[in-house]
Order: sequence, then structure tokens, then C-alpha cells
Amino acid sequence: MEPVTLTTERLVLRPVGPEDTDAVYEAAQDPDIQRWTTVPSPYLREHAEGFVGGLAPGGWADDTMFTFGVFLPSGDLVGVLSQTMRGPGVAEVGFWAAKEHRGRGYLTEAVLAACRWAFLRLSVDRVEWRAEVGNAASLAVARRAGFTLEGTSRAGILNQGVRRDCWTASLLPSDLGLPSKTPYLPAPDRNRSAPPDVR
Repeated sequence: MEPVTLTTERLVLRPVGPEDTDAVYEAAQDPDIQRWTTVPSPYLREHAEGFVGGLAPGGWADDTMFTFGVFLPSGDLVGVLSQTMRGPGVAEVGFWAAKEHRGRGYLTEAVLAACRWAFLRLSVDRVEWRAEVGNAASLAVARRAGFTLEGTSRAGILNQGVRRDCWTASLLPSDLGLPSKTPYLPAPDRNRSAPPDVR
């Protein structure tokens, strides 16, 4: 897919490129980004170069991962957001914010814009979110964006060579008032809590 640029009331979401190497490298020095995301730690300049020059554009080229740099109109990097295709009609959103831009609702705004785009342009019917248990900042963004918390997956994330439990949540087109590409038949509430005991 050809890379696209999205705009919101306060932000510009555009593909990252070599011109963003310094900003990505500097932002990713934050210990919280290295602790709670799967970026390499320590984060070297060569990691930033590989990300903006290889991984991010490669995902657009082969339709597997759609990465946006989240910028203010001034050009300052607010963060990075990716939609990774996990299966037919299913994407997973991941994101981080530069330390100096946290707490202003920027990532919630960016996540909503990227999810609307995925529902309308990628034929996605479900966007998943996962974060390691304890990542309260990411959970707050997901909740503000309207994701429904679905539970905790044991050993659901591999980070720094260690399997860790993660929270999981989802956003559907109907949560944003959008139509689904395929029909959805929710289970009755009485069947959602647990599968039957089969012996």
C-alpha cells in the first residue's frame, strides 16, 4: 500500500522516514519506552536508522504493518503508532509517546484516527490492543479511545527475552459508529464469562 498521511484537530500522522531518525532515537532513550514496549534496550542510533529506513517502510510495502509518526503541526514528534495485521480483518495497535508530550490526550486522538482509517480503508473489523500488565499509561489510552478490556493473557508478550502477562482489549467499528465489513454475532451475555466445563 502507498503510505498515507492522516490529520486530526491537533496532529499529523505520517509515515516516518530517515529525516525522523534523530527524533525517534532521542525519544526512545526514555527508560519508560524501553521498559514497557518491545523496542531494543539499550536503544542505539542504528536501531532508529533501521526502524525509519527499513522496518517502517517495509511494513507499508508488504501491507503487514502501517506505522505512523505522530507529529504536532510544528513538526515535533509526539510519538509513534503502528497497526500490525494479525489475520484476516484483524489488526493490533501499538504506540508510544515522547515523554514531554504525555498527558495531553495526543495518543488517544492518534489511536482513534488510525483505528477509523483501519476500519474504513483496510477492511479491518477488529483492532486489538495488548500491553504488559502494569502499563497503566497504555491502558489509560486504550480506555479513553473506547477499547473494551477483555482480560489478561498469560505469557502473552515476549519482551527482552522474557514472556510476560498482558492485558488485552478490542475496538470494533460499531464502537465508533462505523459499519463492519463482515457480520458480527455476539454471544449472549450468559455465555461470555467462561466456556462450559467439558469432561
